[in-house]
Amino acid sequence: MSVYDKLSSLGITLPPVSVPAAAYVPFVQTGNLVFLSGHIAKKDGKVWTGQLGAGVSTEQGKQAARAVAIDLLGTLHAAVGDLDEVKRIVKVMSLVNSVGSFTEQHLVTNGASELFAEVFGPEKGAHARSAFGVAQIPMGACVEIELIAEIG
Repeated sequence: MSVYDKLSSLGITLPPVSVPAAAYVPFVQTGNLVFLSGHIAKKDGKVWTGQLGAGVSTEQGKQAARAVAIDLLGTLHAAVGDLDEVKRIVKVMSLVNSVGSFTEQHLVTNGASELFAEVFGPEKGAHARSAFGVAQIPMGACVEIELIAEIG
């Protein structure tokens, strides 16, 4: 099954690349690696704001991370032209806007990781990962994620 068939079966439509909010580009390719800039969580077309442990639950954060993953897939598609050319999701770095006592950043980030495994399969979708708790994210977003992918 192609990546696009899988996305369709999940009811996912890829969004267009978001316009950068500062002095950076959405992606850079060097050799067979594509580096995607951090994407912040959005809900209903607006920044998904809030802080984990202070009004945003782990489950809501996981949904936000999944939403970020969908945006990342849209940017990855724009970068490579064909998601079936992705050989592997190499690395995911997740920043979770959270209070100091919140310790479930890894569970929030599963929202993205699980989607990548579902879309690309267990081998191509499995990746190295970091999940950090941070005091704030631009525009008050609850989650920001960046991605590195290998293409063939």
